[in-house]
Amino acid sequence: MFLDESEAQAIEARVKALEAEFGVEVVTLVVGKADVYPETVWKAFALGAALTGLAVTIGDVSRPDWITGTAVLWSAAAILGVGALAGLASVYVPAFARLFLRDSRATLEVSQYAKVQFLERELFATSSRTAVLLVVSLLERRVVILADKGLRNLVPAAEWDLAIAQMTPPLRAGQVGAAMLA
Repeated sequence: MFLDESEAQAIEARVKALEAEFGVEVVTLVVGKADVYPETVWKAFALGAALTGLAVTIGDVSRPDWITGTAVLWSAAAILGVGALAGLASVYVPAFARLFLRDSRATLEVSQYAKVQFLERELFATSSRTAVLLVVSLLERRVVILADKGLRNLVPAAEWDLAIAQMTPPLRAGQVGAAMLA
């Protein structure tokens, strides 16, 4: 769970108030990540292996008297081991994975995820087409707000962008509940 009980209750109360005041349907989603990014694992592995290979080579050149019959084996094990650890870190440490994730890809995937959720949840089926979907994706640190066509003429895109801009700083600080309430 990405929110504690008090945060979830505060968000639910805010959603109910918005729905009652403006006659819209609001759905909020907080997800760990919007997609699987296998390229982050390979990029992390390649960086770890390359940097370790560089360190091993510098060590061999600077201290040729250290080279033994098993030096090649230990060098290969070190290069592959550090590469594998870096790959694993990109799977389990979101901040590390973000180093290898292009902003354009993250933005695209969160947007696509939000559109799929909008369709799967049939938010377009409200009587006056006034549903709003708010998606927060933690790995990508992105917020997407999708409004149905009944709201597009009433609320300009700049207003949604302003709401996203208010949510982004607390999200980047790891305060998911505060970001949702913003």
